[in-house]
Amino acid sequence: MKYRTLGKTGYKVSEIAYGSWSLGADWGDVSEEQAFSTLATLPKAGINFIDTADVYGDGRSEKLIAKFGQTETAPMHIATKAGRRLNPHLARGYTEENLTKFVERSLKNLETNCLDLLQLHCPPTQVFYMPETFRALDNLVKAGKIRYYGVSVEKVEEALKAIEFPNVSTVQIIFNMFRQRPMELFFQEAKKRNIGIIVRVPLASGLLTGKFDSNSKFAENDHRLYNRQGAAFDVGETFAGVDFETGLTAVKKLKKIVPAGYTMPQFALKWILMQDAVSTVIVGGKTAEQVMENSQASELPALSDQLMKKVADIYESSIKSQVHYRW
Repeated sequence: MKYRTLGKTGYKVSEIAYGSWSLGADWGDVSEEQAFSTLATLPKAGINFIDTADVYGDGRSEKLIAKFGQTETAPMHIATKAGRRLNPHLARGYTEENLTKFVERSLKNLETNCLDLLQLHCPPTQVFYMPETFRALDNLVKAGKIRYYGVSVEKVEEALKAIEFPNVSTVQIIFNMFRQRPMELFFQEAKKRNIGIIVRVPLASGLLTGKFDSNSKFAENDHRLYNRQGAAFDVGETFAGVDFETGLTAVKKLKKIVPAGYTMPQFALKWILMQDAVSTVIVGGKTAEQVMENSQASELPALSDQLMKKVADIYESSIKSQVHYRW
């Protein structure tokens, strides 16, 4: 496993991180036994960064990670997120009072006195124009409840606005072979400001694993079934906003250019890591085997310019019109 610096935090984090959404809910059922088996694989894979959120299983993910931490001696950086507990989820709810409540709940769930990294959890766009919210985060740092803070965003516009605030340390954003827009402007602006970039949805909710076809079925409690039209949250979080059948067609083209020695998921992950602005890539995984396979992408050889061009061409011809100008 290779490591990169996570922006202003100074944390040395593994190029492949673990995303714990599946430990909470929304990806089908995961037992505690299965969750701990998967988490136990992280140190073996060299992974030292875990991303979670207070709403993943209503705190279940945070609590499982805390329990795992009681028996694990290898240092882990834990990033959690706050804001989606608001109901209704409106910008006016991003107050110091509410954020403090959310942070204190996460501190209890994670059984710690200070959060390594707190991220606003894809707030409404208006929040990025509310300096009082970022002052509230500054106050939480001063109070010793969080060490650093960042934002998780849906849109490039939000990412660019967020990094205008001087104490934003990280931005979590969707970036993958099907969502290439962040490369155009955001990455270079983030590098200028020493912003850590945390990439999520790297495999487009599994589409880029190459394991699905038109007959693939998903459980009723799996967002890949119930959120295909954005019924529960931003549709960009499900298959990266790409129509399922369109995505399958593009994946067929990508499969034809997978380099020798790579699996399709490793190819997709290495493509992301070719961007030096990226600090770490959050990958989910319900099993130890998935975690190990994903982690190996870090050590694989760099992709050639010719191969990168082929991926760009597939995006331009098959995907760009659906997603590029929306997010």
